[in-house]
Amino acid sequence: MTTEPMSAATSLPPHVTERLVPALGGRVQARVLVAGRGDPVLFLHGAGGLIWDPFLEALSAGHTVYAVEHPGAADADALEQLRGIWELVLFYDELLDGLGLDVVSVVGHSFGGMVAAELAANSPRRVSRLVLIAAIGLWRDDTPIPDLAAIPAESLPGLVLADPTGPLAELLTPPADDPRALFEAAQRMASILHFIWPIPDKGLRHRIHRVSAPTLLVWGERDAMVSPVYAREYAGLLQRSETVLVADAGHLPQLEQTERVREAVLDFLDRPAAELPGA
Repeated sequence: MTTEPMSAATSLPPHVTERLVPALGGRVQARVLVAGRGDPVLFLHGAGGLIWDPFLEALSAGHTVYAVEHPGAADADALEQLRGIWELVLFYDELLDGLGLDVVSVVGHSFGGMVAAELAANSPRRVSRLVLIAAIGLWRDDTPIPDLAAIPAESLPGLVLADPTGPLAELLTPPADDPRALFEAAQRMASILHFIWPIPDKGLRHRIHRVSAPTLLVWGERDAMVSPVYAREYAGLLQRSETVLVADAGHLPQLEQTERVREAVLDFLDRPAAELPGA
């Protein structure tokens, strides 16, 4: 399998299958990529869109991984149909019904982490374990989140990567002599925030007590988009949690330090229930 992230526009690795599952009363055809065998894991992506990368490959070695495209992230019509965060949560509940999944572990990155936490708060019996990777800090309505649309595209790597000149920088920054490509890069990075920002009632603080699943928070120590300070605050609001701060990683620790994040997440997902936090 390729070791480079794959977007929805590229061909899929041979062992990854694509399913279109009706949701939101049939208004949305959810695009789901599936790979692996074993206990099911729902992966909710953050900024960057639906990708299949080394981190997901590692998860799929021992689990059946379902990677889902958020409705509205690439579909303006679906975006207009979402009138609140609860409709988004209901979308995932309906999607899991369509996939025949009663109980799942949920792994969410960035904005996907925010959605994962909301799903765990709304459907505590459905989410058995929760992993939040650099989750966008929307458990408070006043959390300061950078306006990515206002940031020059060439500055984005320094915001989200621990090493803005490293090999992952090309994911975020196209050639500096191509203004159109720079603009499109900024738009891609801002698309998820544009998607969620109009939705009211973003604060999770008043619902977070409903999250009963054991939770692992994974944060890059050098995350400049969502500070590790929020990881500590988040952990303090959860019933059962532990935190891993990943050295030499920014907002994309699962790509920058794939092996470390993989080991931490797989250890958490495969650990006996009696050894989980709060057991």
